[in-house]
Amino acid sequence: MALSTSAEAPIPVGEVSRLIGGWIDRLGAVWVEGQITQLSRRPGAGVVFLTLRDPSHDVSISVTCFRAVFDAVADVVTEGARVMVHAKPEWYAPRGQLSLRAAEIRPVGVGELLARLERLKKSLAAEGLFDADRKQRLPFLPQLIGLVCGRASAAERDVLENARHRWPAVRFEVRNVPVQGVQAVPRVIEAVRNLDAHPGVDVIVVARGGGSVEDLLPFSDEELVRAVAACRTPVVSAIGHEPDSPLLDLVADLRASTPTDAAKKVVPDVGEEQLRIQQLRDRALRTVRNLLEREERGLAAAVSRPSMAHPHRMVTEREAEVAALVERSRRCLGHLLDRADAELEHTRARVLALSPAATLRRGYAVLQRADGAVVRAADEVAADEKLRARVADGEFSVRVAKGPG
Repeated sequence: MALSTSAEAPIPVGEVSRLIGGWIDRLGAVWVEGQITQLSRRPGAGVVFLTLRDPSHDVSISVTCFRAVFDAVADVVTEGARVMVHAKPEWYAPRGQLSLRAAEIRPVGVGELLARLERLKKSLAAEGLFDADRKQRLPFLPQLIGLVCGRASAAERDVLENARHRWPAVRFEVRNVPVQGVQAVPRVIEAVRNLDAHPGVDVIVVARGGGSVEDLLPFSDEELVRAVAACRTPVVSAIGHEPDSPLLDLVADLRASTPTDAAKKVVPDVGEEQLRIQQLRDRALRTVRNLLEREERGLAAAVSRPSMAHPHRMVTEREAEVAALVERSRRCLGHLLDRADAELEHTRARVLALSPAATLRRGYAVLQRADGAVVRAADEVAADEKLRARVADGEFSVRVAKGPG
C-alpha cells in the first residue's frame, strides 16, 4: 500500500530501501532470456557476476550466481552468448541495487534460436512486411548511397571499391556501426533511420560479411526489421554470404547475396552502359537507314510507273479517245440530221402534193364572192353576181350568167 508521507513527515532512506526489499522478496523466481555483456569470475571468489542485456533494447540487469552454478555451463557460455536464467529478484538495501540471483543458467542453442526466428518470420509475413507489392524499385543511378557497415570491414571495402570501379562518380554516406554484439541492433537502427532522413540519400545498403547464426542474429531482430520496413528510402540487404538469410533480407527492397553483389546491383557499370548506348545508337541508325531505304525504294517504284515516267502519254491517249468520241458524235449527229432532213423533205413533198395550190395546178379553180367567202354550192350565188376565180397562176373576175339551177 502507498505510504502516507509529506514534506513535514518524510521517511528515511533506509526505510524506503527496506520496504522496496520487502516487496521484491515477495516476488517469485522467473525465467529471463538475454545476452551476456559482462562476465566477472574472480579467482577464488565463490560468486560470479554477470550483466544480462536485452538484445533489442538498451536495457540490462545485473545477475549473480554461485560459482558452481556457472561452472556447469562455463565451457559453452562466454560474453556475447545468449542464455536463459532461472533467477529470483534480489534487492541490495545498502546500495539500493536490484539484481537477479541465478539458480540455473541454460545456453540458448542454435536450434532454439532458429525455431524462434521461424516463428517471428511467420508472424511478420502475416502482417505483410515481406510482401512484394510494398517493395520499392531502386533508382537507376543513385547520386548518393548510404552505407551501414562495420568500421574498416571487408564488407565496407567490397562495396566501396566495386561500386566506384563500376561507376567512378558515385558518392557514399557511410555509417560505421557494430555489426554484432549487444550494441549492433540499436546502432544499426539508428544509422538506418539517420540515412533515411538524409535528403540526399537515394538508396541505403546494410552490409556485413559472413558469420555464424549467432553473429547474424542482430539482422533478424524484430525492431530492426520494422525499422527497415518503415523506411521511405529503398534498402538493400547485403548480409553474409549466399546461404545466409536473415530476416532483413526478406523485408529489404532488394537482397544481395554478398556486399560485392550489392555494389553490382546498386550502381550500373559505366562500361556496360556505354556499350549499351553504342548498341542503341547503332540500332537507331540501322532503323533510320532501313526506313530511308524503304522509302527510297517506294519512291523509285512510284517514279518508274508509266504515269510518272511518261506523264503526257495519258493525256495523249485521252486526247485520241476524245477525238474519236467527237468524230463519233459528229457522225451520229450527221446521220440524225440527214434522216431528219429526208423525213422533212418527204413531209414537205406530201404537204405540197396535198396543198390547194397543187390542186389548182391540176386545173381546178376557187370561186370567191366579193367578201372573200369561198363558193361551195351553186345556190350560194345569185344571177349576175360578180365572183372572183382563183387559178394556179392568178385570178380573174367572172359573172354568174344565170340563176341557180
